[in-house]
Amino acid sequence: MPPTLDLIAACAFGLESVVRRELQDLGIEATIGQSGRVHFQGDLKTVALANLQLRCADRVLIRVAEFPAPDFDALFESVRAIDWGSWLPRDAEFPVTGRSIQSVLSSVPACQRSVKRAIVDAMQRDHGCETLEETGPKYKIDIALLKDVATLTIDTTGRSLHRRGYRTDISKAPLKETLAAALVLLSFWKRDRPLMDPFCGSGTIAIEAARIGRNIAPGIERAFRFESWPDCSAELIADLRSDATAGQLDSLDERILASDIDGRVLRAARDNAARADVSDDIHFQCGPVSEVTSKRRFGCLITNPPYGRRIGEDREIDALYRSLPDVLRRFPTWSHYFLTAYPKFEAAVGRSADRRRKLYNGRIECTYYQFHGPKRIVQQREPAETTADAAPVKPYTHADGPAAFGELDAKASEQAELFARRLSKRAKHLRRWPTRRGITCFRLYERDIPEIPLVVDRYEDHLHITEYERPHERDPAQHANWLDLMARTAAETLEVAPNHVHFKRRFRQRDHGQHEKVDQTGNRMLVNEGGLKFWVNLDDYVDTGLFLDHRITRSMVREAAQGTWFLNLFAYTGTFTAYATDGGARKTTSVDLSNTYLSWAKENLRVNGFLDEKRQDGHQFVASDVAEFIDQHPAGERYDLVVFDPPTYSRSKKTEQDWNVQTDALPLLAKLLPLVRKGGVIFFSTNFRRFKFDADALEVTECHEISRQTVPEDFRNRRIHRCWRIVK
Repeated sequence: MPPTLDLIAACAFGLESVVRRELQDLGIEATIGQSGRVHFQGDLKTVALANLQLRCADRVLIRVAEFPAPDFDALFESVRAIDWGSWLPRDAEFPVTGRSIQSVLSSVPACQRSVKRAIVDAMQRDHGCETLEETGPKYKIDIALLKDVATLTIDTTGRSLHRRGYRTDISKAPLKETLAAALVLLSFWKRDRPLMDPFCGSGTIAIEAARIGRNIAPGIERAFRFESWPDCSAELIADLRSDATAGQLDSLDERILASDIDGRVLRAARDNAARADVSDDIHFQCGPVSEVTSKRRFGCLITNPPYGRRIGEDREIDALYRSLPDVLRRFPTWSHYFLTAYPKFEAAVGRSADRRRKLYNGRIECTYYQFHGPKRIVQQREPAETTADAAPVKPYTHADGPAAFGELDAKASEQAELFARRLSKRAKHLRRWPTRRGITCFRLYERDIPEIPLVVDRYEDHLHITEYERPHERDPAQHANWLDLMARTAAETLEVAPNHVHFKRRFRQRDHGQHEKVDQTGNRMLVNEGGLKFWVNLDDYVDTGLFLDHRITRSMVREAAQGTWFLNLFAYTGTFTAYATDGGARKTTSVDLSNTYLSWAKENLRVNGFLDEKRQDGHQFVASDVAEFIDQHPAGERYDLVVFDPPTYSRSKKTEQDWNVQTDALPLLAKLLPLVRKGGVIFFSTNFRRFKFDADALEVTECHEISRQTVPEDFRNRRIHRCWRIVK
């Protein structure tokens, strides 16, 4: 071969500058050419070095010639004119591949045949023979036409350079080793810093980072096509491999953390890491991204999360990306790097990336989003007095610059102070009122300050804080930190243990959506109200099981219950039933579609001694749609006291019809009236503020709105519910 070769490092689109920098680090001058091509020159040793050390290139090519090819004659003659005898031995195997882009010669197979025939003619000429056996070393030749310009290359690599040899177990959507290495090289990560990949799959990013950190040559364990060529001596590649092995560094001081929710792929990742000789440098951990943590201050999170094209459903993917800000805010001084094709990524995380780079994962166009954390400043503290036996002073680090995610400004601190003052004032105002009335659960704060749209309820020595959706300028990570700040402020101001603060978010339901279960802790506690006990759950549901705004209404029911047959429709957790029983009701019926709530209602009666396993006489619990219960009610049974407290909107798989309080409440009340004795009382309540009540549509003796009398004084919102007392 010629002493100086014209070489090309072929790579994926977007990685040209990374490959050029790799070549420059090897002492090789390089320039970027067409997309996916980096040009440099050298001899066969340069070819061997590039194949052995390049982490982000796909293959190393020798450019034999480049010439215009407007037609097949020009293509054939230009190829035939090349001195192929100096490139290929007589017995060389030389398959021809091809590509054609925006060229007159658009038939790739025809171009391949023309080039093959031209090389055969030239080889017969140059080697002075009539037959070519093609039983010797392989020289893969490629003809690439771009805008009628042909480029002839010989592949020196063989199998693509991304095939390092360590990965036999792959995940469902594998990331090429070359791209994984590029993600690391494009980051701020160094071998002395923490690195984390919470979607590690088969572990490619973590393994490539460990090999970069330990300076393990990417091609150290594999063979290359040029090694079989007669021009290449065995000593050449052996010496380079020996030098590469000698240059390897010891194990990383900071182990890389790689986690994934799929334990199966983690087992494969561990096997891959063992074959890559970096298993001691990576800690693999099974778990969801929501659970990743680190106590280290400065580090890099580099990951390739699922995008929804190959793994997972779109709804699951949307939820996954919306959850990321809550994860990233735990690493305020880290830098974060995401390779994804998810189209709404920046909207999901709530901020624009500091840098973006278009990259291709296979044929999928992706974006590499880079969020830079603050700079790590390392300073040396000088001791006050230096003595001969003084211990060395350790350096310390601090951050310079804003956090990538979650940093709060001075306004948040001002809001926390306002919140604390308001809570303190409310607590002082209510310090005696609950005690005098035997009340241990009450409302302390109800969106008193518009810019702090929270509701704070006290359940004995616990706080239940609910956020109501309201526009703000914080990104999701900042907002999560803001909520934590407000919860912390409430706990400190009201002297409540931090683990006794329960926080929920209540979003405005659109298109008749419903509030669903928010957690599954199963944590319950007993609280006292009006001399009774009730189970509440402050974690798992948007509502706790005890509506504090109906405290007075429940007392009214108790006062009216003596000797009555009581009916509780939309019974929920049966608190009205417990009050009616305590008031002397001779018989109660509680109706709700949810078996969970009916079980809860039974437990509330049981804890107050109104119900036990042996004796349930006088209490009936019916799991039914309320409308069906009324329609199918036995003739002759009449009730003296009824609580009708329906939801504003309800949708259930158990019924064909959705419930809308404005359209369905009055017709149902009309059907209910025949089940009520003359003089019987119905307490009808709704949380729908704009409810229009047409009393004339009902045949009743009295119908009075008693909303003002039923809203407790601890509620700033006097329209928290509306309530009517109806007498048949």
